[in-house]
Amino acid sequence: MEKNKWHAFLFLLPSIFFFAVFSYWPLLQNLYLSFFSWNMVSPNMTFVGIENYTAVLGSEELIKILANTVVFVAIMLVLNFVLPYLFSFVLGHLIERGKGFYRSTLFMPATLSLAVASILFLWIYNPLAGPLSIVLSWFDLESPRWFKENWLVIFAICTIIGWKVFGYNLIVMLAAMLAVPKEMIEAAKLENASNWQIFKQIIVPMTSSTAIYVFTITVVFGLQYVLVPVNMLTQGGPDQGSSNLVYIIYQYAFVFFQTGKSAAFAIITMICYIAFLLFRTKYLEKKVYYEN
Repeated sequence: MEKNKWHAFLFLLPSIFFFAVFSYWPLLQNLYLSFFSWNMVSPNMTFVGIENYTAVLGSEELIKILANTVVFVAIMLVLNFVLPYLFSFVLGHLIERGKGFYRSTLFMPATLSLAVASILFLWIYNPLAGPLSIVLSWFDLESPRWFKENWLVIFAICTIIGWKVFGYNLIVMLAAMLAVPKEMIEAAKLENASNWQIFKQIIVPMTSSTAIYVFTITVVFGLQYVLVPVNMLTQGGPDQGSSNLVYIIYQYAFVFFQTGKSAAFAIITMICYIAFLLFRTKYLEKKVYYEN
């Protein structure tokens, strides 16, 4: 038995090494940098203790960044979790014809990069000559400046990410939908159960393990995807109206060259992620159904 344990450890050793070098060591380095003032150019680093944390936590900017982050998460959960959940149910159990066409059409945007999607939506949202402004003009409505108005800019950026990510989440949820035994659904229909009752009482419990996965990646990776369209289209503007916890880290490090504050924001972001994962593990995982 001891020999088998050592064999298992040897197999795990490469993974442990790469995790230590590329995950845990940068995390410790980031924690170290958060106690210094450094512009990444000067050879000298000035130790400032917790000054970076007090400056970040005491600023009004943090409140705005946190509010933006919450709004980003809320909109992306609707676009990349709720809608794919409902669409996958429709494609999996309600539509009989054209399933392959709908799947491939809805998945196609997932093959594009976020940079391409950002440029495409920059044209769509153009307030002077974009397709959306032309459609609004038919109803005598003036197109707003989507990337120049507070709160509206968050919605515009979320639609870029939602359009790009929707197809992947849909396919993942659809695989879970198709794994639900058809006998259960047919039996429910024989009992005159409505589609809503089937969805609520059969589909949701049976697909909860996949749903919690999609929910998690929507929150965690969704915020990281914001970095590309924000950096390309708004640079955090107007007045940090489109910035969030992920972009502010990049902004302070590579735009403002305030490495200490950037590291402090990174630690705060990590704490938020840990809090979310603990919430998921403690409360959401208890309601998840795992087969066998």
